[in-house]
Amino acid sequence: MSNDRNTVCLEISDFSKLLALLKSQGHLLVGPTKANNAIVYEEIENIESLPIGWTEEQEAGTYALRKREDKALFGYNVGPHSWKKFLFPPSEPILKLTKTKDGFKVLDDDYTTPKYAFIGVRSCDLHAIQIQDRVFTGDTHKNPRYQSRRENAFIVAINCGQAANTCFCSSMKTGPKVEAGFDIALTEIINDKDHYFTAEAGSERGNEILKSIPHRHATDTDLTKADECTARASSEMGRKLDTTDIKNLFYENYDNPIWEDVAKRCLSCANCTLACPTCFCSKIEDTTDLTGEHAERWLSWDSCFSADFSYIHDTTIRSSTKSRYRQWITHKLASWIDQFDTSGCVGCGRCITWCPVGIDITAEVKKLRHNDGNDDDVKGVSNGQN
Repeated sequence: MSNDRNTVCLEISDFSKLLALLKSQGHLLVGPTKANNAIVYEEIENIESLPIGWTEEQEAGTYALRKREDKALFGYNVGPHSWKKFLFPPSEPILKLTKTKDGFKVLDDDYTTPKYAFIGVRSCDLHAIQIQDRVFTGDTHKNPRYQSRRENAFIVAINCGQAANTCFCSSMKTGPKVEAGFDIALTEIINDKDHYFTAEAGSERGNEILKSIPHRHATDTDLTKADECTARASSEMGRKLDTTDIKNLFYENYDNPIWEDVAKRCLSCANCTLACPTCFCSKIEDTTDLTGEHAERWLSWDSCFSADFSYIHDTTIRSSTKSRYRQWITHKLASWIDQFDTSGCVGCGRCITWCPVGIDITAEVKKLRHNDGNDDDVKGVSNGQN
């Protein structure tokens, strides 16, 4: 095996220098950290901020942290948050007005684009970012704030060396190895004797960063170890989703009885859409202060699971849980393809883990493929069994 990828190796101390260099260049470091009994993405200061020696156990409706037997920096998969909350914040003001004697004056936009450096972006989440790029920057009407945040973001991706029980990125062809869209891609090599990273530049600015910190040229052995990591993750996938002709599968089963079955379990809580790294529904809200002198317009996340989401002219178009769940999963796996030429699912498994009642999107697709709505026939798959 030849090193035609121009891959280098970074020791742990070299990785610390990578973070320090990005920070010295004005980047705001954002990465995984342990907080509130979960691994979440927040602003970090240095390598000590990372969830060293921690991993998670995930299953439908279940998430728990546990200690690892090593000191892996990225020995987890994905938590409840995605990078979406930084590129497309849950809520932000987009217009401010103040009252004058002649009416209202639009105040100057004081927004400053943050210069993020995302540390530890998984392949599924990298694909999710690229999907949201199509939504917010790929058409005539662009979201300028999203676009500026995206253009300023430096992405340090991490190849997965393990998979959670709720992962199914292999099915969606979105992982576990990153292929494009990153500035630097890392693979954490850890065993009884070694603990280091292989690093590959995916952009010119990524290449400049790697050249500026200590490193060594990766050997064939290093490349083999890195490939073994992602191969292991692929073999450990806890779920799979059959995408064969999936768009027509949903379009032809609009009235399938399974929608009644899932409606009995779904709480319409919107957890799946909030945890999803690709969901982009939003709403506009206008507010004023008590004096009536100041008004603001805010853009905030919304969800198709909300009854208000489809409220038009005194009528809620999708008034039942059945119709709202069907809308969500059909849009995610079928009509999204018509809109953006890609599935809206990247196989991260967050919607499975963070559903309070453990509804499993992969199981529901299996159930739909039975195409008869018979609960006895699909009891196994509705419980998440493969």
